[in-house]
Amino acid sequence: MAIVKMKRLHMVGMVSDQEKLLRLLQHMGCVEIVQPETDQEDPVWTGLVQPEGGGLAAAREEKTQAERALEVLKRYAPVKSGLLAPKPDVQEGELLDEERAQRARQAAKEVNDLDRQLAAIRAEENKLETQKEVLRPWLDLDLPLETSSTPQVTIQLGTLPANLPMNQAEGEVRAAGELAQLTEVHTERDFHYCMLVCHASQAEGVLEALKGLGWSRANLRDWTGTAAENLDRLDQKTKALREETASIEEKLSGMGELTAPLRQLSDLAGVNASREESRERLLGTEQTFLLEGWVPEESWPALKQELEKYPCACEVNDPAPEEYPQVPVRLKNNWFTKPLNMVTDMYSLPAYGSLDPNPLMAPFFILFYGMMMADMGYGLVMMIAALVVIKKARPDGATMRYMMPLLGLCGVSTFLWGAATGGFFGDLIPQLMSIVTGGDVADYALPKLFDPLDKAVNVLVGALVLGVVQIFTGMAVSMYKQIKAGETMAALCNEGAWYLVFVLAGVAAVSGQVTPCVIAILIVLVLTQSYGKKGIVGKAMGVFGSLYNNITGYFSDILSYSRLMALMLAGAVTAQVFNTLGAMTGNVIAFFIIAMVGNALNFALNILGCFVHDMRLQCLEYFGRFYEDGGKPFRPLDLDTKYYKVVK
Repeated sequence: MAIVKMKRLHMVGMVSDQEKLLRLLQHMGCVEIVQPETDQEDPVWTGLVQPEGGGLAAAREEKTQAERALEVLKRYAPVKSGLLAPKPDVQEGELLDEERAQRARQAAKEVNDLDRQLAAIRAEENKLETQKEVLRPWLDLDLPLETSSTPQVTIQLGTLPANLPMNQAEGEVRAAGELAQLTEVHTERDFHYCMLVCHASQAEGVLEALKGLGWSRANLRDWTGTAAENLDRLDQKTKALREETASIEEKLSGMGELTAPLRQLSDLAGVNASREESRERLLGTEQTFLLEGWVPEESWPALKQELEKYPCACEVNDPAPEEYPQVPVRLKNNWFTKPLNMVTDMYSLPAYGSLDPNPLMAPFFILFYGMMMADMGYGLVMMIAALVVIKKARPDGATMRYMMPLLGLCGVSTFLWGAATGGFFGDLIPQLMSIVTGGDVADYALPKLFDPLDKAVNVLVGALVLGVVQIFTGMAVSMYKQIKAGETMAALCNEGAWYLVFVLAGVAAVSGQVTPCVIAILIVLVLTQSYGKKGIVGKAMGVFGSLYNNITGYFSDILSYSRLMALMLAGAVTAQVFNTLGAMTGNVIAFFIIAMVGNALNFALNILGCFVHDMRLQCLEYFGRFYEDGGKPFRPLDLDTKYYKVVK
């Protein structure tokens, strides 16, 4: 239960073995390859270059094509899977098999080509629909659209605003030219669609009058035949396109069996992209390459044994303290503390060389969470949900693999606290028995050690005591770190002194000997808080500053733990309110509906609220006393996949 010790790896190998070595490192999944730190003034470093790129872009493009094909199949040939279906297993050799990958590439190309055909057909259909909309207003015109003006007669199709009365437009045309006629073909909400026929000698005046009315000439010169004939031809084209679309969609709907190989291709492309990203961090010459990285100390013997099979030179060494900020962090915990990685990942990983907070946090986090939820029914739901998901889905994602075990552990704590307070979905059982038998609710109360509603002050005191215990634990860890670092006096004058102050205050409260204890506290503070300060004024300022900062700090921190009592009471009261509302109906079925809906809402709110408040207690009140954050996660070159779990 600690931060895994890391070794700095330096390796020089032959370029001819570069691909094999990278694949070996990826297979073992224990080396994070980093960019070497170069000295630009050293001619040896300036002679090293990065390998030529191209592989990374190709791998990413292949993954994009595979994912695109999968999205197409998801629309036309969806593959049903169980709600909690785990990732299927795939052998490493099967995933990396080039022949299978090539067949999958052909499948991806075929699916994507069909999808592109569908896109082109849809674009053509949209174009045809646009053309139909242009033609529809002219369906009543029994005149070929290509009909043009002659030297004697001007023929023109156009539109006028719909709010213009047609009789007014016709009158304007007749006034402008006796040998002119304006005919209304169709009217819609916005426009009158009209045909103008007039003698060429009067065309200029007539058109000038129409322009004043908002005349806009229709552009139909590319059409031949009447509007109805053209619309019929467009309908035939649309029908043919739809038949082609149906044929392609039917073909795609029968390609569901390609989903599995395409998923493998996507995972393979992701694996290749990861390897190519690591390759770009290498430096080398035409014959050799340099690799630098981090490897866990426990993994080095096995890796060394494998590397001895290749003509390469390797060296590992422990990082110097000044290198700690660059060292990646991996936590090694047992079944009980490992789920708390979820909390440390959300907050920040510990700095390399510091303490792993999970073993110090796990008992408090789980205990506090259960205290805030405190209901046997909610605890059972949490435990069952965690067991079902772990067993059925076998989660291995970055969050889920920690969330479900943590949910189960917090469910156990919630159940035990619920047993202590006698809560099972609030007071559901007593209320139900009261409805069935007509007796008093209190007669059917479950056995309990205490009732949080009746003993709210006791619960508050208990919450504050738990807070003191956690804060004292954090102070003890801080003292341990300081003493280990050789700062014994600092530890004794800070946390050590305040330990003694709290003990003396407790003695005064229990024994009633207030005056001697106050004198002892003042002596302790004067001796310790003035340590290292110069002059009487400096020492006095040190004492008074420490008094103010620490008293207010400790008081506010301890008071924060009152939220344990507040959430326990809030959850219990909310559950009882909904149960009481259901019981007021006097009907068992109505009671169950109202009680279960209310408890479901209460559970949903509390399961998140308790987590947030628990996180706050750990990250602010607890971690602030000893935790050194800022660690960066260990990200080794590995077979990271999305759809399959690789069996090595």
